Amino acid sequence: MAFDLALEFILSGKPKRVMQLLTDPVLIRKWSGGEAILENKVGGKFEMFDGWVKGIVRMTNENELAYSWKAADWKEDTKPSEVHYLLKEDEAGTKVILHHTGFPNAEEMNSHKTGWTDFFFDPLEDFILMIDKS
Repeated sequence: MAFDLALEFILSGKPKRVMQLLTDPVLIRKWSGGEAILENKVGGKFEMFDGWVKGIVRMTNENELAYSWKAADWKEDTKPSEVHYLLKEDEAGTKVILHHTGFPNAEEMNSHKTGWTDFFFDPLEDFILMIDKS
């Protein structure tokens, strides 16, 4: 059985700005509140939330980004999952289509479903509204 998520989020920023906020480690640190590394090239290193999640960049271009994703509290022999973002222009700004595939179990999938909203996209949108609009 596959444990995969397909989610959509609307952000106020334009796609170019949203991609910058997803790929610039200085900006990621600002909106996420934790240490981050993102080497924006295929094969580049990825870390967020003070190293809680780590991975490797699989794809990057002007409107798509993908990287492997393995949480620090997953068992050592657990395969990484994969996160893929597709950005589309929307009248409100940007529609982000997120596919997070390959969770080790339903519990992790369900936990991440709320986590994407609470710890990723809500803080990202707050940052856009507070910082980018000022």
